[in-house]
Amino acid sequence: MTPRLIPLALLMLAPGLVLAHPGHGLDAGPSSSALAAGLLHPLLGLDHLLAMLGVGLWASQRALQRQGYGIAGIFLLVLALGFMAGLGSAPGQWIETGILGSVILVGALVALGRNLPAAFGLGLAALFALFHGLAHGAEMGAGLSAPLFAAGFLLSSSALVGLGLLAGRFGQGLMRGSMLVRAGGAGILAAGLVMIWTV
Repeated sequence: MTPRLIPLALLMLAPGLVLAHPGHGLDAGPSSSALAAGLLHPLLGLDHLLAMLGVGLWASQRALQRQGYGIAGIFLLVLALGFMAGLGSAPGQWIETGILGSVILVGALVALGRNLPAAFGLGLAALFALFHGLAHGAEMGAGLSAPLFAAGFLLSSSALVGLGLLAGRFGQGLMRGSMLVRAGGAGILAAGLVMIWTV
């Protein structure tokens, strides 16, 4: 990743800044608010944000073993499937527990930097995504267009996973970069542990 792309990648984390003034069509009707709600949902929940950045960091560590893009891809695919399965359901405590567990586990995986068998790693990524997808489906506002909400949250989620992957690849290119990426994982793990007591 070239240094010129870093500011652009960081800007992808701040779409809420452009919503600070009127005129963005959020009150133009259900279709525009569905897309906006979907775009913002992964960014406004710290648990979703950390998990998706963490999956990207984890994928960057596994890219050398040719597992990284599979982890990112399976995560996004199962995220969409989980969303469809969660539509119209009530968000249960077990889903929130699964989401919190995914933050803690992905943080630990990145912090430890250990290789896992490919099938096990893909299975974990799918499990993490299932919890997040179910939550997105269950928490979608009434009256919103499900396809537009899904398009928005999948776009934001893809950007977050991609940002984590790019940051991890860039970090690993630096001197002691793998330690930097692992420190990022430790930060995600610590935040997940703190969330246990704040939820």
